[in-house]
Amino acid sequence: MLELFRAFSLRCVQIEEAIRLGDDQRVTALDRHVEPLVEAILACRAVNLLEVYMQLQFVSHLISQDADDSASVTEHTSVLSYLLDRYFGAHGPDWRVPSPQDVRIEPPPAYVPDTDNGQFLNAVILESLPDRVAVLTRDYRYLYSNPANSAHLNRKPMELIGRHLSEFIGEERFAECAKHKLDACFAGEQIDYSYERSAGSGKSRQVRCRMSPLRDAGGTVIGALLVMEDLDRLSQAA
Repeated sequence: MLELFRAFSLRCVQIEEAIRLGDDQRVTALDRHVEPLVEAILACRAVNLLEVYMQLQFVSHLISQDADDSASVTEHTSVLSYLLDRYFGAHGPDWRVPSPQDVRIEPPPAYVPDTDNGQFLNAVILESLPDRVAVLTRDYRYLYSNPANSAHLNRKPMELIGRHLSEFIGEERFAECAKHKLDACFAGEQIDYSYERSAGSGKSRQVRCRMSPLRDAGGTVIGALLVMEDLDRLSQAA
């Protein structure tokens, strides 16, 4: 599924570049490939929570993109309902039947202590945070970026999916610092460090970066959750 998202992201970038150059013929040619890619992405069956989230976020992106077209919004909403039913319909509890108050609810069998256990998937929380938040796969590519991080990189969230981290921080910085810390995170370590970033006009800002291993339901590390905190902003607000 990730390869499909990479192809979709690349196609969007190519279309935007063709529009910028005023090449209507290329826009038309590229646009013909968009709908088949969308259909292929929606037809895929997710194999883990990350892919479920990617697929649901993708449909939300389509709804937002076509907000002025009521017919398209209705169609996308139907797809969203279908996906929710596909992944959760047969397993979700019946909301109409309250659980007895005296029954102790045990954690699910695959629950892994001291991990996020999918809680990071709460997009409402992540997308409202002032801190920059990103999810990277084990091959150092973006799987998710909240609006704060996307704005910092001057990209739309969908444009970041599948892109390698080195494209944005440079090959040298990636090789000398980020790769080693991410590899340690993928090995199961919690990483917490601070670094300076340029703020223009010869100024710099202190940033705290926290990396947490991202595990699937069975406990296998499948990526890293990154939270980047502007320490100067926090000190100014204090």
